[in-house]
Amino acid sequence: MTKMLNISPLALAIGASLAMPSAFATEGGFIEDTTATLQARNYYFSRDFSDIVGPSQQSKSEEWAQGFILKVNSGYTQGTVGFGVDLLGQLGIKLDSGGGRVNTGLLPNDSDGKAVDNYSRLGAALKVRLSQTELKIGEQTPDLPVLTFSDIRLLPPTYQGASIVSREIDGLTLQGGQFRSGSLLNAAGDGKMRVKLGHTPQLGGDAASDRFNYAAADYAFNDKRTSVGVWYAQLEDIYNQRFYSLKHSEPVGDWVLGVNIGFYDSKEDGDQLLGNIDNQAAFTQLSARYGGHTFMVGYQAMFGDDAFPRVFNNITPLGNEVPTYEFAGADERSWQVRHDYDFSALGIPGLVTTVRYISGDNVDTGRGFEGKEWERDLDVGYTFQSGLLKNLNVRVRNVVARSNYRSDIDENRLIFNYTWQLL
Repeated sequence: MTKMLNISPLALAIGASLAMPSAFATEGGFIEDTTATLQARNYYFSRDFSDIVGPSQQSKSEEWAQGFILKVNSGYTQGTVGFGVDLLGQLGIKLDSGGGRVNTGLLPNDSDGKAVDNYSRLGAALKVRLSQTELKIGEQTPDLPVLTFSDIRLLPPTYQGASIVSREIDGLTLQGGQFRSGSLLNAAGDGKMRVKLGHTPQLGGDAASDRFNYAAADYAFNDKRTSVGVWYAQLEDIYNQRFYSLKHSEPVGDWVLGVNIGFYDSKEDGDQLLGNIDNQAAFTQLSARYGGHTFMVGYQAMFGDDAFPRVFNNITPLGNEVPTYEFAGADERSWQVRHDYDFSALGIPGLVTTVRYISGDNVDTGRGFEGKEWERDLDVGYTFQSGLLKNLNVRVRNVVARSNYRSDIDENRLIFNYTWQLL
């Protein structure tokens, strides 16, 4: 499914974006509201597996790559019904890799098991707007509770299909759609969508689908400080899922208190290509923000016979899921404590930190013992405020994750991001 292309698709896309004003100058809003950005992302990723569990005996994944993400979003043509086009171009270039250090998720592997030199993708979506309702058909990067925007590596995954969002009633958002294929975060091609249960990818056999369907209603009220949501999703012939959410924030003096509650209910679907699936997932997050500080505690619980299902290569908005461990195993219970700090409160704008600790237990490993795991994350980010490096964002991430039923992980990431505003 992965195909290697040279750099020319991205170059062509950049040239097309710069040529659009002259080509469509008479279209009014189509050009006036057009935006174009080019993001350069330099990504170093390393994972040491200090206690290997499972069929893969690779002791380390370590790669360094350069990515480019081009986004060109047109405005809408004039008239009652407006038409527009969104373009998305992506290019990944290998800077360093090795046969024994692949599978970081930054780069795809060739048939010889080695990381490819480069890979790229260019996609487009037609959009149609009527009043406060928008329809999109084509290449998309959805960010939904049932299909989260998982921009956690060099390039984000994309999906191909149709989606509709309607905000005709103040505070009420209705949406739905169908995606027919997906492109993984380290792939240029696209294909059927597969499943991940907990931390285990289900990639074998015929357990793949070309239909991801969803529908939802979200309502925000109380000056938009409170919102409730109801979602339905179906990965046809594999699983279907319901999601219910409640979010609220409440100013109390100099503090802002928040609560985020969610519940997923997942079952097998149609031809049951993975057999029976039975999972219910509940989470609660309580937060308090004061000045530059944000404190959060969270609890998450899995019920049923199976781990939490999601489309493969995606994270989810589960309360205690992070990009290293998911804490979503069968019957797992987990707690999280987290602290974020924005140093602008101390007169250092652009500097932010996050530290969190998550502990999980009660995992049904299927091997006759209780699974336990914990993870500590430290993130430091800084965006330069002035000078030659203005708007350059640097992020450092260090992770220590330990488990008695899956591989231990020591992880480091170093990410540089810079975005040019082309239009």
